[in-house]
Amino acid sequence: MNTQPTSDSRLIENCLRDAEFVELPGYRRNKVRDTYQLPGRRRLLIATDRQSAFDQVLGVVPHKGQVLTQTARYWFDETADICPNHVLSYPDPNVVLAKDLDMLPLEIVVRSYLTGSTNTSLWPSYEKGERVLYGHTFPDGMVKNQRLDRPIITPTTKPLDGGHDEPVTEAEILRDRPVTPAQWEALCSVSLALFARGQQVAAEKGLILVDTKYEFGVDQDGTLVVADEIHTPDSSRFWLAGSYDDRFAAGEEPESLDKEFLRLWVTRRCDPYREPIPDIPAETLIEFSNKYVNLFEQVTGLAFRAPEAGTPVRERIRRALATELPEFF
Repeated sequence: MNTQPTSDSRLIENCLRDAEFVELPGYRRNKVRDTYQLPGRRRLLIATDRQSAFDQVLGVVPHKGQVLTQTARYWFDETADICPNHVLSYPDPNVVLAKDLDMLPLEIVVRSYLTGSTNTSLWPSYEKGERVLYGHTFPDGMVKNQRLDRPIITPTTKPLDGGHDEPVTEAEILRDRPVTPAQWEALCSVSLALFARGQQVAAEKGLILVDTKYEFGVDQDGTLVVADEIHTPDSSRFWLAGSYDDRFAAGEEPESLDKEFLRLWVTRRCDPYREPIPDIPAETLIEFSNKYVNLFEQVTGLAFRAPEAGTPVRERIRRALATELPEFF
């Protein structure tokens, strides 16, 4: 990890909390990314360092936006033969200039283990006694973090107005038709192929790709395109393969390099859906950041190049945007 010695407070201070630039049109603030609608059916996506979980923003994490963008870049390149992606260019380590797609109102979540801690995860529902989840039937006697017989698709709705994702079954999708039956078949086929590639590459790097979510849109030609991000520590779970078997046998949580670290920190202290989430200490956020950086380095084989300590990330991004989109600056 190529970072300069810096105090925790300075690292937090240099986080990218927002990426609103008044020169650009079509601004929209999402939980993590700030986006812009540009002429010529283009979208600009800037990954901030905001950290979301349990349907809310918990704080900021150093280097997070850069890790997400550069990790997704690696995976978009690795899977371009399976499905086209939305990328046009990368003006900055935190920024993607992308095709503007007609987004489909579903998130396709592929899972290969019985795990999780959120309302849409498998384990909390299974632990409460439910045995039919997302239309899939599970046997009695399974335990947390157990591998499934095969990867399964557990879709959720993706409200275009920014509402909460909700579990949905294949039968409901075919009945209500948020997408056409042909689109649903293509979504399932492509998602399983992307996931298989992800698991294969992850295994070669000593990692287990546990589960992930994909978002898709359709371009002007009607082509299915994968968008947003792919196989990042925000959208996926990654466990260290070398210690999984021993920790599973001992009933311990796997060693993870993903968002679950922070979810578990929160759920040990409160019910995040009913109680206020306590402030997260800077040292915990730094430890979390290191996990994201370690995942990037282990997956890509590249050394992470942290931002220069004396240059605010926001200023660097603004210069890059002025170069990439001079018509607005």
